[in-house]
Amino acid sequence: MTTVKMTVNGTAVSGPVEGRTLLVEFLREGLGLTGTHVGCDTSQCGACLVHVDGKPVKSCTMLAQEAAGATVTTIEGMANPDGTLGRVQQAFQDLHGLQCGFCTPGMVMSAAALLAENPKPDEHQIREYLEGNLCRCTGYQNIVRAVLAASGQDPVLAAAQ
Repeated sequence: MTTVKMTVNGTAVSGPVEGRTLLVEFLREGLGLTGTHVGCDTSQCGACLVHVDGKPVKSCTMLAQEAAGATVTTIEGMANPDGTLGRVQQAFQDLHGLQCGFCTPGMVMSAAALLAENPKPDEHQIREYLEGNLCRCTGYQNIVRAVLAASGQDPVLAAAQ
């Protein structure tokens, strides 16, 4: 066992880990941050996506020790400082970009990474960026609309305002 230290959602944390402990396990079991989901254990679904030093990472493919000293943001860290839903989270809720909710944390984290990289993506760019995230419920249309809305350019919302 070794102790790993990192900043998670703005708070310095540390905890014991075995060399084989995945970042997703450390977050869920070590820190109780269960918003990051384990979906497939093969990095195919994207439900475990978090940001490590601002970059999207599938936390089922990264050892906790590899994140030592890093800044990690999970879905819990996407909320506003007052605890209300962040812009991307709110758009997913408003536009029904979720159904069962299992993929939602990874989708929100991917969408936030995309918008940090490209503040005004088009539908094709959104779909391409989200290819690493699987949803078995929604058909993706409302997820794409939610990302467009979070970027301030959803045509349906704009027409309604």
